[in-house]
Amino acid sequence: MEAIMNIELPLKLLHKGKVRNMYEIDSETLLLVATDRVSAFDRVFPNGIPGKGKILTQISNKWFKIINYPNHIIETDIENFPEPLNKYFELEDRTVIVKKAKRIDIECVVRGFIIGSGWKEYKESGSVCGIKLPKGLKMASKLSEPIFTPAFKNDKGHDENITFERMVDITGYEIANKLKDISIDIYTKAYNILYDKGIILADTKFEFGIYNGEIILIDEILTPDSSRFWVKEFYKEGESPVSYDKQFIRDYCISIGWEGDTDAPSLPDEIVKKTLEKYNEIYSIISSI
Repeated sequence: MEAIMNIELPLKLLHKGKVRNMYEIDSETLLLVATDRVSAFDRVFPNGIPGKGKILTQISNKWFKIINYPNHIIETDIENFPEPLNKYFELEDRTVIVKKAKRIDIECVVRGFIIGSGWKEYKESGSVCGIKLPKGLKMASKLSEPIFTPAFKNDKGHDENITFERMVDITGYEIANKLKDISIDIYTKAYNILYDKGIILADTKFEFGIYNGEIILIDEILTPDSSRFWVKEFYKEGESPVSYDKQFIRDYCISIGWEGDTDAPSLPDEIVKKTLEKYNEIYSIISSI
């Protein structure tokens, strides 16, 4: 199976992200296609992970049903897509028709553990996005309660971590507070569900939009591209956890001395294979919920 890196469709391409292509169907609806592209350090690799887009889409679709919060999904079955889109076999399982919402330009990040950029910031300042944390935390330490650490979306580069106060300046207090409460609530529900399945949801990020005056979930939700999934059995504070997510690729890149300072190198076949195995494993676990 070859990785699908791009799809040509008879629709207007509105946006090409690191993974997803967004097309306009009409004034009210969009077509969201998850390709097999993969990125790290804000660079897209020249080769992808075969089937990754399908896995991400199916995981998101499952969570949208479980969480049961208003979202952008209109149709997930290609057989119900309008012609001629229902004839494009490569869209199957990796494509959804969604509502055209007005995106809120904030990545709503919730952290239950200190890792990644949060761990780096904590070591430098003792805080994350302006939230002061206790002294003496180790890599992968569990926080006393989940924290909301927003980031300002940047489509051309790395999202910028910001304080909640800065988020209020951007969105207004009412929306900022709603997004914080919704994000922490969804994280907590998903954390408890996954913990019973032997998985630790270390952190995750959500995106929201406004549709008919209502805040709804958009993009993807609780996938290995947007979340850190750790194996509970092997979790140990102070160590980089065994995970089912993109951290595996990041660790490989760091091991070869590449951290996004140049164009992304090709991923070796072994790394592609192992990454797909990890994505399939977490997909299997989430599918069983």
